[in-house]
Amino acid sequence: MSVMPVVDDPNRDYGDKVAAVEPGGVEAIPLDERHGKPHGLFWTWTSPNMEFATITVGLLGPIAFGMDFKQSVLAIVLGTLLGSVTHAVLSSWGPASGLPQMVLSRRAFGFIGNIMPAGVNSLVAGIGWFAVNSVSGALALHALAHGLPKPLCLVIIVVAQIVIAFLGHNLVHAFERYAFPVLTVVFVIGGIIVFSKAHFSAPASYHGGIGGFLIMTAAAFGYACGWNPYAADYTRYLAPDSPRKAVGLFAGAGVLVSCVFLEIVGAAVATATKNPAVDPSTFSNLLPTWLGKLALLCIAIGAVAANALNIYSGALSFVAVGIKLPTHIARAVVAVVFGLIGFFVALSGLHGNTASKYENFLLIISYWIGPWLAVVFLERIFRRNQNATMWLGEKNNVNWAGPIAMGVATALSIWLFANQPPKYVGYFPTHHPKLGDLTFEVGFVVAGLLYAALFPIFKQKERV
Repeated sequence: MSVMPVVDDPNRDYGDKVAAVEPGGVEAIPLDERHGKPHGLFWTWTSPNMEFATITVGLLGPIAFGMDFKQSVLAIVLGTLLGSVTHAVLSSWGPASGLPQMVLSRRAFGFIGNIMPAGVNSLVAGIGWFAVNSVSGALALHALAHGLPKPLCLVIIVVAQIVIAFLGHNLVHAFERYAFPVLTVVFVIGGIIVFSKAHFSAPASYHGGIGGFLIMTAAAFGYACGWNPYAADYTRYLAPDSPRKAVGLFAGAGVLVSCVFLEIVGAAVATATKNPAVDPSTFSNLLPTWLGKLALLCIAIGAVAANALNIYSGALSFVAVGIKLPTHIARAVVAVVFGLIGFFVALSGLHGNTASKYENFLLIISYWIGPWLAVVFLERIFRRNQNATMWLGEKNNVNWAGPIAMGVATALSIWLFANQPPKYVGYFPTHHPKLGDLTFEVGFVVAGLLYAALFPIFKQKERV
C-alpha cells in the first residue's frame, strides 16, 4: 500500500469539524482536508505542559539531585532548549507529507525496522505518560474535593482524556486552545507568588556535583523531548506550503516557554518549602486559598491537556507499527483501548508516586529518544534530495541501518552509562559515581556514528 499524498478524498468529510470523530489512521491527510495556521501550535504545545508533572521536573533538582536553585535553572534551560529545538525541527516535517511522526520514521528505519521505535513510543505515550499525568490530575482533583475518593477522581480524569483523544485531531487542538489562557493566567500568578516566597540563595541539601547537574539536564531534556515522537502528528493537517520556519518556531517555543517557566517554578517551590514532596499540594499550599484551589483545578485540566496528546499520538504510533485495523476507525479504537489500559496502570500508582520513580521514568525516555533522533536527523541529511514519502507504506521498504544503529547504541549506552539505582547502575557510574548519567548523550553520538557507517551499506535505491 502506498502512502502518496492524496489530492482529494470524497469519503472523508472531517475538515475543521470539532464535534466529529476524526476518520482514518496514519494515511496522508488529503489536501482538501488541510486547515489551521502555524501560530496555533504555540498553545497546542504550551497547554499540555501547564501541569504538575512539569513542576515536578523542577522539584527534582534540589530534592533528588542535590542542586541549589541557580544550578537547577541552568540545567532546566539547557535540557529543555535541546528538547525544544529538536521538537521544532520534527514539527516542520509534517505539512509537506501530511503524515504522522512515526510513519515518517520509516524513512530511517524501514517498514519492519520501524516497529521498534513506533512500538516503544506507543507504550511510553499511550500508557507510561498517560499514567504519570493521570495520577497527578487525580491527586489534584482529590485535594480540591476531599469528598471524592482517589479512584473516582482518576475515573473522571481518564474519561475526559479518552473522549478528547477518541474524537481526534481537531478537538485536541481546540481543547488546548481554550485551556491555554486559563492555565497560563493561573500558573503565572501562582509562579509569581512562589517566587516571592522562595529562598533563591538557599544551599542544596547535599552537593550533587557535575553528576547531579548532568542527570538534571537529562531529566529536563527527557521531559521536553518526550513530545518529539509526536511532533508531526499535530502539523500534518497544515497546508503543504506552510512556512517551515514558522511551524517549527511556534511548536518549539510552546514547549520551551512552558517547560522552562514551570520547571523553574518547581525549583523555587523546593526552596520555599521545608519538606517538599511530589504532590500537587506542595505547590498549591504556597498560594492563597482561593488561588490554591484554582491551581489544583488547573493541574487537573493540565493533566487532561497533556494526556489528550499522549493517547492520540500513542494510538497513531500503535497503528504505525503496521497492525491491520479498519482504516476509518483504527486510531479512535486504539485510543480507547490505550486509555483503559493506562487507567489500570495509573490506578496502581495513586499511592507511592515518588520523586525517584519519576526521575527514572524521565531518564528512560531520553535513553531511547536520543538514539532515535540521531538516526532520523542523519537520514534527512543523507537523503535530503530524495522524496521518500511515496513508498513509506510499502512493507518491502527496508533500511536496516536505522534499527541496528538505534538498537546497538541504546543497549551499549544503557549498559555502560545508565544510573538508575537500585535497579541498575552501569559500568561507568559504578566506578565513577560523580559522572552521573550520560546515557542519552552517548546513545545519540554512538547511534549517529553507526548510522553514518551503515547507511552506505544498506542504502535503499532511490525510487521514482
